[in-house]
This record gives sequence, structure tokens and C-alpha cells, in this order.
Amino acid sequence: MKADRSEAARRVALVTGASRGIGRAVCLRLARDGYEIVAVARSEMDLNALAVEIDLAGGRCRVYPLDLTDAARIDDELGGMHADVVVNNAGIGVTKPFLELTPADWNRMIALNVNALYHVTRAVLPGMMDRGAGHVCTIGSISGRSAFVGGSCYAATKAFVTAWAESLLLETRERGVKVSVVSPGGVATMFGGKVPTAADAWKLKAEDVADAVSYVVGTPPSVLVHRVEVRTLSAPPPKRG
Repeated sequence: MKADRSEAARRVALVTGASRGIGRAVCLRLARDGYEIVAVARSEMDLNALAVEIDLAGGRCRVYPLDLTDAARIDDELGGMHADVVVNNAGIGVTKPFLELTPADWNRMIALNVNALYHVTRAVLPGMMDRGAGHVCTIGSISGRSAFVGGSCYAATKAFVTAWAESLLLETRERGVKVSVVSPGGVATMFGGKVPTAADAWKLKAEDVADAVSYVVGTPPSVLVHRVEVRTLSAPPPKRG
């Protein structure tokens, strides 16, 4: 972070799913870019560790331990909050054949990957519209346009992100509010409960996606990068058998 940045000039970035993976990397990168971070996730312990790391680097981070499937809590905690940027990153991926997906699997993905976009964005968008400035950036996925076995719900939620974001853009751009989607390919994180191994070395790092978010939200006021797809140049290893 730039040490001479005044309090009055400090911009605010609200990031969901901030406790680990892509969300955590986005928080660290945007803090270096000069944003005050509002970090939202379920794990208070992980959020506090993130805040300490940002504070030690000279930045500022406020933490909000929230279950983003709880619409009432989102409204109570985030409603009316000033945010110059919101990064909708929180999500869950349960990849199973359709007939193996339980109602709980399905409903949890819809609640977090789809419904939370409405509630979090709705909490801060009115202020952006009133000020005539702001940026809604959502983490999508290349799976939103590339179907795969086991992705009947997850891939559909990411296709939703693309359609939702483009529709929202058409409503907000005349008021100076930008809307973007950053869609990564495979990323070596613990997403979906999987622990990265040496076999994941070919994938993107969370920091690669954070760099893309930093670029997208850092464009001049008259420039919008609406959709970015980020892939690794490395090819995945061939499947055995």
C-alpha cells in the first residue's frame, strides 16, 4: 500500500469468500493497490488472520464473519455500506452426476452461487448508483460455457453469472457503475474441499486471478473491461487409463 495515501482518498473494496483461495488473494492484492478491504466470509479466525497480514503491510481491513446464505444478516451487516468495488467471489462447487446431487447440494449451490449475488450486490449498489461511480466484479468460471460431467448445477450457476452481469451492466452503465466478470480456468486452491497436490502444479495460482481483478477494477473511469477469461498456458497432464 502507498504510505502517503490519505484517509479521504482511500477507496473501499468489499470482497466475499475472503478467508482463503481466490478471495484472500484478491484482498491482499487490492490492499496493495490502496483499497481499504471489507472482508466477508464465514470463518472469523481466518478473516482475523487476513486482517493482521494486511495491517502489518500498512493497509486496512475490516472483517465481517457472515454466512452469505443468510439474506437477513447480509442486509443487517452490509446494507447501505459504502463500497467503491464489490468482488462477488464466494461460491461452492459440488460436482456429482445429476442423480447423485442431493437437494441439500443443489440448494446450497443456488443459495451461495446465485442468491448471494443478489443480496450482496443489492446491499451496496444503491450507493454506487447515487454517487455515479462503482464497480461490481464477480468471479465466474470457464465452466459457465463449457459443460462437464458432474457440473449440472455448478456450471449452470456460472452461466447465470454471465447473463446476470451483462443484464446488470445495461442497467447501470449510464449511471457510471461498471459491471465485470472474471472467469478463471483451473486454479490450485482448496475449492470444493480438494487439497492441491503436485498434480495441480499446471493450474493457475489464486494470485493470477487476483491480478486480473486488480486490472479490471483499475481501468480509467471511461473504460470498462466487462469480461475476462484467465487460463494457464500450461496444458493439463494426460489422464491415465
